[in-house]
Formats: sequence, structure tokens, C-alpha cells
Amino acid sequence: MNDQVAIVTGSSSGIGKAIATRLSREGWRVVLNGYHSQTEGQLLSAELSGSVYIDADVSTADGANSLVSKTIDEFGRLDVLINNAGIARQIPHSDLDAVDDEFWDQVMAVNLKGPWNMSKAARPHLVATRGQIINTASLAGLKAAGSSIPYAISKAGVIHLTQLLAKALGPDIRVNAVAPGYIDTPLTRDWHPLREFMEENTPARRLGVPEDVAEVVHGLLSMRYVTGTTIPIDGGAHLL
Repeated sequence: MNDQVAIVTGSSSGIGKAIATRLSREGWRVVLNGYHSQTEGQLLSAELSGSVYIDADVSTADGANSLVSKTIDEFGRLDVLINNAGIARQIPHSDLDAVDDEFWDQVMAVNLKGPWNMSKAARPHLVATRGQIINTASLAGLKAAGSSIPYAISKAGVIHLTQLLAKALGPDIRVNAVAPGYIDTPLTRDWHPLREFMEENTPARRLGVPEDVAEVVHGLLSMRYVTGTTIPIDGGAHLL
């Protein structure tokens, strides 16, 4: 066990769980996070040595500040912030009327404002450790695709936020993003026929799994001359 500490938001399941598990396996102390997911988070914390679970709504400034403050109280430092918390729902892009204000506001609050809130709260502690921020964007933020228009726009915002923060916070803090394509998680498991399309048409000829994302996130931790970039993790789907 080393003394480095990472916060992984949205880590009770799916991609966040895989990232937290990989970091714990590599010796990191991991702060797991979710909102109203204490059962799943505490079960995972019990499995991962050196980890704790903190329930917090990162879409609010108070929630983000509380998560960072409790992390410092628990471990005394913060080295990496991984902004992974996000929500999505399948809505055909042509069905504009299916997108109500409540869904739009919720997606923007969690997917885009969440990383902003967390980055602001974590900044002084990451400066102290010369740490880094890794945001979970999406292939939908790089091209006109995605589960819904609001989701795609929120992830495009995450990519631009990544670039702006890299400029604003360098050289003290490096900021990068990963952009998963279709990843097989509990959230996306019933998304047919998208699953079949990805299996049959991407160069990789398979679905992505959360561990594929965790592998790239772990790699970014040691890439000391990389900042302001977004790495697609999509089996080549961006080529379609």
C-alpha cells in the first residue's frame, strides 16, 4: 500500500467500480463515491483494501466540498481526482419532445457541473501533491452520437472543460479525459440493437468492458507529459 489517494466519483458500479478496483489493486488508497448507493459502495469498500465509501451528490457544490473535505480528514491528502459520475438514458435524437427540462437539467448537473464542482473543491489539495484530474467523457462528446442529445452535449462540455482546466491549472495539475464508446455495463446492457451494431462493425469486433477504461485511466497516471487530451476507448468506433 502506498500513500497516494484517489477519489473516484460514481464508483459503486460499472466503469467507476472497475477504475477503483484497478487502482486499489495497484496499491492506491481509494475514496469510493456514489449518491444514494451506500449498500453497493460499502460492499465494494469492504472488498478493496485501504478504501472508504463516501455518499455525496457531486452535482452540488456542497456535495463536492463535503466529499473532498471528508477525504482529507480520512487520508490527509489527495493525489488524483477521477470525475466519473454520470447519468444517461436512451432517447432518439429525432424525438425532441421526449427531452423534458427535468432530464436536461439533471444530465447537465451530474455530467458536467459535477466535474466542475469537484475540480474546484479538489484544486488546492491537488496543487499540494502535483496531482491530476481525469474526467470520464464519451465518444458521444467527440461526434454526433450518443444515447441522447443532452447526454452528448454534456460530454462535449466535459471534453472542453478538460482542455480549459489543463490550461488554467498547469503546471501544478495535469488534466486529461477518457472517452469510452459503448461499454458493457449494467446501465447499457439492454441497449439493443446498439450492442449488436458495435460487435459487428467496430474494428475490434467486440464490446468494450469497464476494465478497458480502467486500463487507460491507470496508464494516464504515469504519463507525465500528457495534459489537455482526450483518449477514445471505443474499439475503433470513432472510425465509423
